[in-house]
Amino acid sequence: MRTLLVTAGLLAALAATAPARADFAVVRYGDGHCQIWWDSTTDPWGASWSKIAMGLPDHAAALAVLDSAVAQSVCR
Repeated sequence: MRTLLVTAGLLAALAATAPARADFAVVRYGDGHCQIWWDSTTDPWGASWSKIAMGLPDHAAALAVLDSAVAQSVCR
């Protein structure tokens, strides 16, 4: 019984220390408005949108892409 508890504790500790997978995207809607989307694998509701960047590792990288898209007049 003790071995089972120790094993379960070790597995829980390993799961807690594993890095979280963050996968951000930048989405452009039909009206030109852009937004950081929290998960590249899910899609916004509706049909008038497109992803202009996917697979970004963190929010800071997504914000840099969004700022660049605004500077290039891709987004408003």
